[in-house]
Amino acid sequence: MLIAHLPSGYVLGSLARGPGRQGQDAMVAAMVGSVVPDIDMLYFHFVDGGHTHHHDYITHWPLFWLATGLTSLVVGRLLGWPNLPAIGLFFAGAMLHMLLDTVASPIMWLVPFDRHAFELVTVPAAYGNWVVSFMLHWTFGLEILICAWALWLALRQLSRRTAAPQNGT
Repeated sequence: MLIAHLPSGYVLGSLARGPGRQGQDAMVAAMVGSVVPDIDMLYFHFVDGGHTHHHDYITHWPLFWLATGLTSLVVGRLLGWPNLPAIGLFFAGAMLHMLLDTVASPIMWLVPFDRHAFELVTVPAAYGNWVVSFMLHWTFGLEILICAWALWLALRQLSRRTAAPQNGT
């Protein structure tokens, strides 16, 4: 995925909020969670020099996010943290990132127990630039669809706000 992680987090946050429910924290958590696995790009570019595929780093290990998320929710419940839904959505966003990456990029779903990488579709290096290869592959249509869905949800939310009666008018 190149462009759809943040919009997918918006979709997740929108669906989790539901109609009429407060949930700004949940929306932010879902959106941040949906992009946080790519924080490894900083290490990839500035430390590793691009020698190791960034999907090999721990931030792209689904079991890392699952274990960290479950631990956070259990500890949060034991300590009585008030924002458990937002915490859950943060980790759901990270797992959504893993699912979306699996469409056209190898993700090692069982690492550290098994380093076999799964991907649904292999995007061939048909062009000199890998970004062009991804953007001209049919799987990029899925990204466009996710972005369009997020835009539709945002416009719908905006129209509801502007259509709501104003206080004092």
